[in-house]
Amino acid sequence: MPLNVGVNGAGGRMGQRVVALTMADPELTLAAALESPASAFLGRDAGELAGAGPSGVRISAELQCPIDVLIDFSTPEGLTTIAAFCGERRIPLVAATTGLTPQQREIVMTAAQTTAIVMAPSMSMAVNLVMKLVADAARVLRDNADGVDVEIIERHHRFKEDAPSGTALHFGRIVAEQMGQSNHVHGREGRTGRRPHNEIGYHALRTGDNVGEHTIVFGMMGETIDLTVRGHTRDSYAYGALAAAKYVVQQGAGLYSMADVLGL
Repeated sequence: MPLNVGVNGAGGRMGQRVVALTMADPELTLAAALESPASAFLGRDAGELAGAGPSGVRISAELQCPIDVLIDFSTPEGLTTIAAFCGERRIPLVAATTGLTPQQREIVMTAAQTTAIVMAPSMSMAVNLVMKLVADAARVLRDNADGVDVEIIERHHRFKEDAPSGTALHFGRIVAEQMGQSNHVHGREGRTGRRPHNEIGYHALRTGDNVGEHTIVFGMMGETIDLTVRGHTRDSYAYGALAAAKYVVQQGAGLYSMADVLGL
């Protein structure tokens, strides 16, 4: 039996791609499409809005039918609202929205006490594989006698509202856990002086329709390692979210990551 999938944020750029790819997947059925009460998309056929043809599912502000799993690509406020809802009703959740405050993240963590939730700074399978490679590189390089300088460069489209990206910040946390950097610097300007080794630098570029690009630079005396992952279309994130949905419905209550989904 196909899984009945609900999509929160179905009118957004990512939500539309999740809707379209859900409709194309024989293991899934689009059962619900949600948006905020103020959305201009309310009442629209979710499939037609996504360019995938009629789905028979109208975009609504409230969940009106049973679902097996919900995928959220909305806003931090939208995610916390739907996470509390899923926690109360024990609906498995894929939480793909980034930019949460510590208080908003705590709401999601509370919901994970009663339902299974996959939450990750990126749904991309390639990004999550590179996270594993970054952790391995940082662990091997941490005892380099001359020190290692780590910089993180990320590019996203002009419409992205948070900077640096949640993915870039997560890359930084991975490096710091292995190498111990305590100083996280966002851009540089003026006479900053000699670069300390306990620093990770973040640089956020916002250009055109770039769907996501991250480079983690390990700089040493005489050589450099660049680990780069680039998204070419939003489908990379949508496919990852669908894989997470198929995984999370088989799990007990708790918080899971894309590393769990991919077996990393």
